[in-house]
Amino acid sequence: MSSKSTRTILSLGIAAIALAIAFAPSNSGGSQTITVVAGSELQEPLLQLEQQFERENPNIQVDLKFQGSQDMVNRYIDDKNDFEPTILMPANGELLNELSNRWQAQNSGEAFQQPPQAIAKTQLVAIAWPERGKVLFPSGQFNWDRLEEALDAKTWEKLGGQTEWGSFDFLTTDPSRSNSGQLTLSLWTQAAANSNSLSANSFNPAEVQSLFSSIKQSVYQPPRSTDILLQEFIARGPNDADVATVYESIALHRWNQSAQGSRTPYQIYYLSPTIETVATGAVVQRGVDRSEAQAAEQFLDYLNQAEQQEVFVQHGFRSTNANVDLGQVSNSPWQQNIPGAAIAPPSQAQRPPNAQTIRELIRTWQRAQ
Repeated sequence: MSSKSTRTILSLGIAAIALAIAFAPSNSGGSQTITVVAGSELQEPLLQLEQQFERENPNIQVDLKFQGSQDMVNRYIDDKNDFEPTILMPANGELLNELSNRWQAQNSGEAFQQPPQAIAKTQLVAIAWPERGKVLFPSGQFNWDRLEEALDAKTWEKLGGQTEWGSFDFLTTDPSRSNSGQLTLSLWTQAAANSNSLSANSFNPAEVQSLFSSIKQSVYQPPRSTDILLQEFIARGPNDADVATVYESIALHRWNQSAQGSRTPYQIYYLSPTIETVATGAVVQRGVDRSEAQAAEQFLDYLNQAEQQEVFVQHGFRSTNANVDLGQVSNSPWQQNIPGAAIAPPSQAQRPPNAQTIRELIRTWQRAQ
């Protein structure tokens, strides 16, 4: 073989190697791992979708972690995790705005690599065991004033219920750690202000603290997340857990589980107004290189496709994809005749409270005795 031919072959070989290196994954082993920290209410649909995504994208491994949404923000800002997150996905996109503001106050540059993406929607609802609900809400409509009366009465006998029902027990999550607890306090404070013919901004802080003290007496050691709360509500049953505020998604998804033994499942009550909350994901800046960020964006895009959105609907969420019709998704909870459930509930949905309001609610909650 001539030296010219040899040089040509060597040149082609070097070019081929260069191309292979250029297009190969940047990390050794040919795979990329992304760590997704999500709100606990997203656990079941994400576990299902993680497996599907990894089958379709074998070069990307998804490591799922679950935390209360406010916990997630605080732990990331304070760098309290024993892992490095790639994606943060709290139950409420407003919490990512809070994180971004806190990040920029402490660091230079943006907190996220790309604008956050909406993943799935839900809203705050109440649940009650049917017998209790009929006594507490005789009109069939949820009422904050009536709930406050129940906290003050402390026993079902004083509310017109049966003596053997014992004490009235209300459940909500810890608002210093969980978004649903924050939404509960926000709506309850607003309702209390309206019932006193005052605007929410001028409602007497002492009266708010008094209300929060009454709630605290009923929800001693509140759970850190909505999913844990609902599991406790179902396990404790009537007499130990009577009414709770949770997300519609998880209330629908776990409804069948509440029919333990001969017990009648709980009833869902829509709040009016309620607060719609949008689970939102964003790729963080800290510790995430270009290759990992690309894999993370690919995962977020995957979750927004119609087929994956139907999985969220099957778990009780409302889709962020306009092409998904709740009434047409097979095996959705809206096809199960769940008492109180409605595709188009007769309630007005508000935006979640802003970060400043949340801080004031948490501060007042922590001061309440």
